[in-house]
Amino acid sequence: MGIRIEAPRLILRPWSEEDIEQLALGLNDLQLAKWLAFVPNPYSISHAEDWIRRCQAISTASTRPVAYEFAIELRSERRMIGGVSLNKIDWQAGTAGGGIWIAKAYQGRGYGREAFEAKIRFAFRDLGLKKLINGYFDGNENSWAMQRKLGYRRVAEVASRCMADGRQTIEHVTTLLRSDWDEREAETSEA
Repeated sequence: MGIRIEAPRLILRPWSEEDIEQLALGLNDLQLAKWLAFVPNPYSISHAEDWIRRCQAISTASTRPVAYEFAIELRSERRMIGGVSLNKIDWQAGTAGGGIWIAKAYQGRGYGREAFEAKIRFAFRDLGLKKLINGYFDGNENSWAMQRKLGYRRVAEVASRCMADGRQTIEHVTTLLRSDWDEREAETSEA
């Protein structure tokens, strides 16, 4: 698949074996993993190897993949600092989900928003999707603030469980329509 998405400070690119150590280091942090539904804690090198193999298999499985999984690389350091996904793609309905994480040392600098915005642009402009469905766990106000700034709306609450610490929680389901994104983009370009 080899898709690379260029952003001002970041490159979204396929995962590779060279990312294993940084992936394990980044996700082996309970303060980060507690906001992610499917990340165990502790997160080992073996987990990272399995993840990268899974992503490589997904990328070669079909001409119309059901997921795109990207490593987020910081251009200035040529270092992987997180991951962003566009998954559960339903080509017929024009919908997809996905999430994002940024390693602790790189949080609070706008990298998450930049990567998420690049993923949204790819989903709507390049893939022609119509709606993105995301979410965040109760208490993760940083995620909600980022999603809200990008035009997402809360549409539901569902019971969920965090794999990292086993707690039961609420996931706030959010959506972004391509029409809302296009309108926001038009307003931004006029300003």
